[in-house]
Amino acid sequence: MGHDEDNDQTQDRTQHLRSGTTPGTALGADSAARRDRAVRAAVEQGVVGPAAPVAGLLDVVGIRASAAALHAAFDAVTPPGTPVLHAFAVKAAPLVAVLRLLRSAGIGAEVASPGELALARAAGVAPAHTVLDSPAKTPAELREALALGIAVNADNPQELARLDTMTRSALTGSPLGIRVNPQIGGGAIGALSTATPTSKFGVPLRDDDAREWVVRAFLDRPWLTRLHAHSGSQGMPLEMMVRGVAATYELAEEINERAGRRQVDTIDIGGGLPVNFGSDDETPTHAQYARRLKARVPGLLDGRYGLVTEFGRSLLAKHGTILARVEYAKQAGGRPIAVTHAGVQVATRTVYMPASWPLRIRAYDTKGDLKSGPAVGQDVAGPACFAGDLLAENRPLPLLEQGDYIAALDTGAYYFAHHYSYNSLARPGVHGFSVQADAVRFAVAREPQTLDEIVAEAGGGSERDSLRHL
Repeated sequence: MGHDEDNDQTQDRTQHLRSGTTPGTALGADSAARRDRAVRAAVEQGVVGPAAPVAGLLDVVGIRASAAALHAAFDAVTPPGTPVLHAFAVKAAPLVAVLRLLRSAGIGAEVASPGELALARAAGVAPAHTVLDSPAKTPAELREALALGIAVNADNPQELARLDTMTRSALTGSPLGIRVNPQIGGGAIGALSTATPTSKFGVPLRDDDAREWVVRAFLDRPWLTRLHAHSGSQGMPLEMMVRGVAATYELAEEINERAGRRQVDTIDIGGGLPVNFGSDDETPTHAQYARRLKARVPGLLDGRYGLVTEFGRSLLAKHGTILARVEYAKQAGGRPIAVTHAGVQVATRTVYMPASWPLRIRAYDTKGDLKSGPAVGQDVAGPACFAGDLLAENRPLPLLEQGDYIAALDTGAYYFAHHYSYNSLARPGVHGFSVQADAVRFAVAREPQTLDEIVAEAGGGSERDSLRHL
């Protein structure tokens, strides 16, 4: 562990001692205690059971705490009055109820498709608190964003040419910028790394003549006022993320110097803070990241620039749980297998890339209480019809039996977004919960998908569209 990490943890420890907690562990213990109570209540109240054998649970208290911690992290490193917009990456949890909850906590929306924009608008997120970042924006999408006043980051020269035409023909209040790729390299998961030399995102700054093209693009267009880069992802070290932000800041300084004025007034640093999937500890924290930025890129945070962030996974992951009933318990080749209703349809990345996306699994009994007993290596299998549909393989757990429950932890981000309709398995319901002194209350964030909806989605709702009429 380096000096910076030691210093970060020391500062976290001081802050938590003042509030009567300890870093990571104690706060994680609070979250774990709420989760265990919610699991039992979900079983008792029928949120899960024979009729609803899989459901998602979201800890509303935890989500609010993460939003507050994000605000506090950047408030601590910027002067009062610095414009800071924290825009939640809607792709991480495309649920209107979640977006409304975050909006009430002062969090906006980063959208990457017409669908995500529609969700943000349905949740009441103001255009001024919305950022459009898709790498494949159509003319219609751009026109809508410009008409609404939503911030747009152009991904490439061809998109910027479209914006040239649109801004000449119609006035807009949208803040406009360019997304750049600092090409600092990839993290541990190549498919998620956005700042590699050949990434599809943004203008590649280290390619021949690309940096000069970006500078000239700004000098020729006084209405370009923002720079955007997203270097973070799961598996990306903090120091590499900071290098990507530093490269973007240095480019902004160069543009402003050559323009002779503060043309670039806002820097969008993206999101991508990695999440610890190995324990209940929340690490790294937004505060650690903000302090690292302050130490390495102080000019970014001295009040001269507005700031936009686009965190997703780090706000939600630790506050979600997939809870599933064990339908059958069997053995094959001497190994126990718990067949559940949670598999590839809700945990696609884990099933297909278990080394990159392992999930912690907890075992609960038929009443929803934590299960005890000696750990036995066993498979936790899903319902899909292929052998690799496993949430965990040979995982040591108390022996699971028919009617027990398993909980896949840290699934608040992306696991409720990446539904995979293999075998026409239904999307499970998602329920927010709050734990009070005498009760656990649930509210529906998304209703379970019905069979009629599956049929309609598969084209079964209209005879006139039948292929047999061709």
